[in-house]
Amino acid sequence: MMEKERKHTIVGTDIEAVKEQARNSGLSYNEAKEWIAKTTGGRDTGKYSDTDIEAVRSQNEQSEQAKGE
Repeated sequence: MMEKERKHTIVGTDIEAVKEQARNSGLSYNEAKEWIAKTTGGRDTGKYSDTDIEAVRSQNEQSEQAKGE
């Protein structure tokens, strides 16, 4: 059985080992952004939101009407 040839950078870093560590390290950058947007809000995070905008508008209108009475 032949050992698979390893690729290394100029300084000797094992590229495949780094890729494997990255795969096992947790959330990706985009996954982290999505999680932060869903749990804390933030700027330009609408694409991650599962909020029903019309329901919020309706609640806001009802609240404003109740204040006026």
